[in-house]
Amino acid sequence: MEKRHAVVTATGSYFPPKVVPNSFFESYLETSDEWIKTRTGISERHYVEKGVASSDLALEACRKLLKKRGIGPEEIDAIVFGTVTPDMMYPSSACLLQDKLGAKNAYGFDVSAGCCGFVFSYTTGVMLVESGRYDKVLVVGADVCTSFLDMNDRNTCVLFGDGAGAVLLEPAGPEEGMLDTIQHVDGSGGKYLYMAGGGSLNPTSAETVAKNLHTVHQEGREVFKHAVTKMADVAVEVVEKNGFTLEDVDLFVPHQANIRIIESVAKRMKLPKEKVMINIDKFGNTTAATIPSCLDQAVETGRLKKGDLVVIASFGAGFTWGSALIRW
Repeated sequence: MEKRHAVVTATGSYFPPKVVPNSFFESYLETSDEWIKTRTGISERHYVEKGVASSDLALEACRKLLKKRGIGPEEIDAIVFGTVTPDMMYPSSACLLQDKLGAKNAYGFDVSAGCCGFVFSYTTGVMLVESGRYDKVLVVGADVCTSFLDMNDRNTCVLFGDGAGAVLLEPAGPEEGMLDTIQHVDGSGGKYLYMAGGGSLNPTSAETVAKNLHTVHQEGREVFKHAVTKMADVAVEVVEKNGFTLEDVDLFVPHQANIRIIESVAKRMKLPKEKVMINIDKFGNTTAATIPSCLDQAVETGRLKKGDLVVIASFGAGFTWGSALIRW
């Protein structure tokens, strides 16, 4: 029996309307627009208003997706929600999204994989479709990164924005959809990028708040070094393992963490700029939302067409890293 594949049949993305330019940080931190753009590639990012959570952003992205596909939410079989900023510890954001969206026939769960949240969620969703049990799987990447920022730490607060992206997976022919994936974790890298407070190890208390344990801690140089090497290696590996060359790749969609990382990975892969999707300049690092929002924008602008060979790749806290090879 021929293996069933899973293809993306619709995409959607959403960013909250509040735009925060680099000049905002110039107003109270020892930094500048030029420094931020040179070091990160970011000019502006979008922030939620108070009371807006990850599932709210995901809801808007999914509504756009369903409208494009021309189907109702009751047709969704499953929801895989990649996020490190769930609305709350439990219930999962997938449950909250299911209710808000009206996807009454879907089950769902969250995937916590740092900036690899979408790559891991996408490959999980593909396997649900490939199993033959589910025909319409909604894969979401959404994060309200501003919820864990120390706004006085200039090394991290300028990097992140809030946003959501989603794709719909459905059964496909043998030469379509995800052709292969390679994924890794290395927990020994956890000490370089983490948020220590709020879990069972350091439950929320006046002491954990005073110690600033509820904001992101990042050793930038270590993360940069590992991200460039591992993201490039896994992207090249998934292409060559399947008998393609890097010249065969039509579009590379990397996680949008830092323009220097993206450029370094593209250089190692010998890819020209026109084959690399970038939106970090307008949205910053939106964690699990970067890749699906890039895919949506690539479709909307005509940079991504049926039959294209696409590579997605990411690296994040954990350490986590992975790549997928997709025939669009």
